[in-house]
Amino acid sequence: MPLSLPIGIDDFRRLREGGHTYVDKTSLICELLDDPGSQVLLLPRPRRFGKSLNLSTLRYYFERSDEDLSGLFEGLTVWEAGEPYRSHFQRYPVIYLTFKDIKPDTAEDFWADIEILIQDLFSHHRHVLDSGTLSEVQARRYRAILAGEATPALQRRALKELATVLHQAYGERAMVFIDEYDAPIHSAYVRGFAPEVLGFFRAFLGGGLKGNPHLGRAVLTGILRIARESIFSGLNNLAVCSLLEHRFSSAFGFTEDETAGLLAQAGRSGELSEVQDWYNGYRFGERVIYNPWSVLSYIHWGGEPKPYWLGTSANELIEEVLGAHATRLQPRFEALMAEGGVDQVVDENVSLDDIEHSERALWSLLLFSGYLKAEKCGRTEHGQAIHRLSIPNREVRLVYAHSFQKWMERRMRGHGGSLEALTGALLTGDAVGVQRELGAFARDLLSYHDTGGLRPENMYQGFVIGLLAVMEDTHLVRSNRESGAGRPDVMIRPRRPGAPGAVLELKVARPGEKTLDAALDEGLAQLAAKDYAAELRAVGAEPVHGFAVAFDGKEVRVRSAPAVVPPQA
Repeated sequence: MPLSLPIGIDDFRRLREGGHTYVDKTSLICELLDDPGSQVLLLPRPRRFGKSLNLSTLRYYFERSDEDLSGLFEGLTVWEAGEPYRSHFQRYPVIYLTFKDIKPDTAEDFWADIEILIQDLFSHHRHVLDSGTLSEVQARRYRAILAGEATPALQRRALKELATVLHQAYGERAMVFIDEYDAPIHSAYVRGFAPEVLGFFRAFLGGGLKGNPHLGRAVLTGILRIARESIFSGLNNLAVCSLLEHRFSSAFGFTEDETAGLLAQAGRSGELSEVQDWYNGYRFGERVIYNPWSVLSYIHWGGEPKPYWLGTSANELIEEVLGAHATRLQPRFEALMAEGGVDQVVDENVSLDDIEHSERALWSLLLFSGYLKAEKCGRTEHGQAIHRLSIPNREVRLVYAHSFQKWMERRMRGHGGSLEALTGALLTGDAVGVQRELGAFARDLLSYHDTGGLRPENMYQGFVIGLLAVMEDTHLVRSNRESGAGRPDVMIRPRRPGAPGAVLELKVARPGEKTLDAALDEGLAQLAAKDYAAELRAVGAEPVHGFAVAFDGKEVRVRSAPAVVPPQA
């Protein structure tokens, strides 16, 4: 059967009735029903990882209706699982809300959006007004909401109000599904009115989900778990399954088998390694996960791999926070770009008030937003899990590369350094140009570096890798890779044969021990003896340029080397 990929379709019924290809995620329903103790479940995942489609699936499965929708689920995992799961099919009143499109510019816009959202929600269930089960007071409040005359207090308690009247009308407790609950919070934080939005959600979610006898189950999705004191204060029945947990680890995103299956259906199985390089690398629990939006887009458009996920929408919160931390944490970001990692205790509760000031909050934000992956690597003396955070794939590397370019250009404005001139000099073998541009960056930027106990060689290497991250679109910029008879400090490898490449050997002068000239001589000798250009020649780089680079504080010297010439036998 030919593929009909549902690009941008997040309504389960539309997807199934349209005959589109569906990667079966209905095991989520089984897993939810197998865990009755989690009355309120929060499933935070990065954007475009299938949250909206999954909540739509839950809605169509559980929502009471006169229309038989069993055809949507026939042949899928939950339907084949048998009667214990089918007994819940189309049985409950369902409250379904999505906040993903509420990204207000002002507090006034937020309240206007909320009024419309609640009106639409109550309008969807307006038949309960004719059920004869509402009291006069309940009916009056219901009509006030429909008429747009609800007070702020009634808006804040609207979730509990609707769950109550639905339970009375149907005799079954309401199921509540809330998608992207934190989208308005992110927008409000960036624009400076987060406290007002947090106040609404604290009352709205607290009233509807905490100690509500009319609530059956609730599932919420978002990107982050906003800290308990901000929203979920006192919500003791909340179970959080973040991407670090084993439960629900395959419910969002594509597993390797699912990705390979889609490529096979498209007749493109031979492209799996390329898809791995670009879109693989996430870890949910211990499971390796692919970015579903990017995989589907890659297959659908049938062209060269591109950063499809990063181009879907601007993430203002990420950009705001990265910009706030850029100067202080630049060395650690450079370590990430050099294919290193950051060992960190991850806080699963993100307090927005701490993001601009707390390094741990920053790493948590980047991890749960999909910009890092986490692998357990040990524990603290107090038993807290330590995770090695690193960049998951090439697509995400591009966002850091572009961020570095913005930071560097902003900080170098008026100081004479040019990233374009630096990369151009490297790819044309212009040692004088490399020395001029690299020296300008060193004089302005190295004063910001806190080496944190790193050896000077490591600090300078991270500095250079960070600068050259802007080449990510056309070149792989890597450090300490096996090549020839050793490991060059920096390798600039073209992504296509016939394009120029370069290797850099970095040395550090030491007062009283090694002058800049001696350091350069040492670097040139090492380039010649170890044939660091071997890998570049093997992949068709043409020409290959070699440079010895010596640092003494913020002073830089550069000499070119005949790196293209293999050593004589």
